[in-house]
Order: sequence, then structure tokens, then C-alpha cells
Amino acid sequence: MPTRRAILRSTLALSSGALTATSSMAPRAAATGNPVRDAELAFAATMATRDFKAFGEFVAEDAVFISGNKPLRGRTAVLAEWKRFFDGPEAPFEWAPDLVEVLPDGKLGYSTGPVRVKGKLVARFASTWRREADGRWRVVFDNGSDVCDCKQSG
Repeated sequence: MPTRRAILRSTLALSSGALTATSSMAPRAAATGNPVRDAELAFAATMATRDFKAFGEFVAEDAVFISGNKPLRGRTAVLAEWKRFFDGPEAPFEWAPDLVEVLPDGKLGYSTGPVRVKGKLVARFASTWRREADGRWRVVFDNGSDVCDCKQSG
């Protein structure tokens, strides 16, 4: 399954002027009481605010982001691949969690939700989060899946 990056490669072929972030999924500033949801919203906000350095702080040193059939292993590889999404003045896509779970011991969490381009649903992401020694939540696994644009039978 492709990640947010792989899913959006074809989308990024569009002119950058046509790619605009919408406010419908803008990350909320207020804490939600769920530390993984809060981390995911803050992570997504780095794209909206074009803050690549802050984005990198959410990626674990040993993270694995799946890009199609090509795993990106380690923060350095992930950041090298994602840098291009921060080059323009406008975010090429946005995401927000619609389901978040945290293990009872508070060490691992999972978040998933829609990825949108100009308000159109194009994919779903899935991220595994780990609470690290410094207390911060960081993404350790990231993947995504295409959204079917199928007609429902019935």
C-alpha cells in the first residue's frame, strides 16, 4: 500500500497553483486529551504551516515509511523524500485523524484518517506512534492506501 507520498505523486504533477490546502481539515490548536491525536494534529499542522523542521521532529530516528513497494528506512531517508512537499508556498495535501487508539500502557498508538487534495478525498493514511524516552510521540511506521472511486452496487 502506498504512503501519503506515493499516493500524491501523480497528484503533484498538477500545477502547484492548483494545489491548495482547505481549512476543512485544519489542525485544531486546542489539545484533545488524547496524546496521539494531539501529536497527529500537530504533525499535520507542520504541512499546513510549511514547517519542514518541525515535521522532522515527529519522525522517529528508526522510522519506516512505506512508499509503494519501497520502504524508506530511517528519519534521514523519510525527510529526503518528504522535503519536496514543503518546497512550495502552499501545502499540496492535508490529513487529519478520524480514528486514534492508544495501548493501555501508553507506549504505542495508532492513527488513521483521510488525506485530501483541494478538499477531495484521495487516500487514507495509517501511522503507528511510539512514546519515546523524552516523552514525545513520534511516528515509527507510516503507510497509506488509495481510496476506491468505485460505484457501489446494490
